[in-house]
Amino acid sequence: MAKAGSAKAQRMERLQAELAQGRALHISAVAKLLDVSEMTVRRDIQQNPDKLGYLGGYVVPRGMFEPENSYTLDMAADQQRDAKRRACEAALRYVKAEETIFIDCGTTLIELVDLIPNDMPLTVVCYALNVAERLAHKPNVTLVMLGGVYYPASATFFGPEALATIASLGINVALLSAAGFDWARGATCAHFHEAEIKRKVMATASRNILVIDTSKVGRLRSVLFAESSSFDAVVTERSEDETSQRST
Repeated sequence: MAKAGSAKAQRMERLQAELAQGRALHISAVAKLLDVSEMTVRRDIQQNPDKLGYLGGYVVPRGMFEPENSYTLDMAADQQRDAKRRACEAALRYVKAEETIFIDCGTTLIELVDLIPNDMPLTVVCYALNVAERLAHKPNVTLVMLGGVYYPASATFFGPEALATIASLGINVALLSAAGFDWARGATCAHFHEAEIKRKVMATASRNILVIDTSKVGRLRSVLFAESSSFDAVVTERSEDETSQRST
């Protein structure tokens, strides 16, 4: 056991030395450098979130992203509440009666659930317990809850069955959240399993709408799940048009 721990410590020391100049290395290059599998590299990243991050296939040092190790739903719910509400008011126009929509996890889109009229017939797909609980009180919503293992930190479920269910659905609009968004790098989240759900949904949905408050703009978290060009619209409390103007 001590030998395994020592080997891991040596890997971390060598990798941090390679990343010391603030540069990123593709995971395949890291695996070759350390003579381990890519799975081992991913495990090292997950076990050292204060030192390493993973962005779009690249291993990056802590200084290139903002870890969310202390993230909890209770903490996030009180942050930027008014801004989240206004962003969701702007995004509500993408919710159409009789369609199938996906609502992402987190605390921003909870505000959107509350704004959905009780008399609007919808099919809503979700994988977060806090979202499902609110939707369950909507009398005209047909709720599709994705299953799998429960992750308490984000109140979400994930497993192969969740991905299989998504693949079988016809989703008109996906309303997605992010913990960070940067026009150059894209949308990021804090957990690897969330990224897999988001990517699968985005590949399935006819339209993908990112709904965030402006405190998320210009920030990066540890897992990249989509390039900015993957979204049909980016909506914030400052209106869709203002925020969707990319700097050149």
